Amino acid sequence: MPFKIKTATYIKSVADLKSLPQDQLPEIAFAGRSNVGKSSALNRLVNINNLAKISATPGKTRLINFFLINKNLYFVDLPGYGYAKASQSMRQSWGKLIEDYLKESKNLRGTVLLLDSRRGPLEPDLELIEWLDFYGINKLVVLTKTDKLSQSELIAVEKTTCEIMSLDSESFVLFSAKTGEGKNKILKWIEKVTGR
Repeated sequence: MPFKIKTATYIKSVADLKSLPQDQLPEIAFAGRSNVGKSSALNRLVNINNLAKISATPGKTRLINFFLINKNLYFVDLPGYGYAKASQSMRQSWGKLIEDYLKESKNLRGTVLLLDSRRGPLEPDLELIEWLDFYGINKLVVLTKTDKLSQSELIAVEKTTCEIMSLDSESFVLFSAKTGEGKNKILKWIEKVTGR
């Protein structure tokens, strides 16, 4: 059994690294393109419908959001990248914020990278994976919205994604926020990399 999430609380949103929490708790970052289903995934993992706000406008998360889990671990919601309706300079500032956080957080134990199963990995996803590998950051790739695909489509996208991103079965999860498929595997991975 994976660890159980008993409590989850929104703590703060930060726009720069000076404002990061100072309590040295382990952190798990959640990254992905705009509209990949990051907020829905976070809410499903913690069993709270509106902990992470779901927006009708992709790319609404512009800050790094910290959620305290079981009072001993942070889930860190990073700004979505991709086609968000924002100025180029604003998108560049989000990119720098994400990069600085991933590179410099002393408490980061791993990153959950979410991909839309209907689209598979795109260039920004491949760049982020390469970047995580370069810095030796633990990663779990999660294909979201799997309930929207047939079994044969899922098999094909799983095979393609694993080949393109050089993943094994331990670093890859099929996930649906709607049905909960894959939730336990994600929680087990988080437990393993954080020791919580």
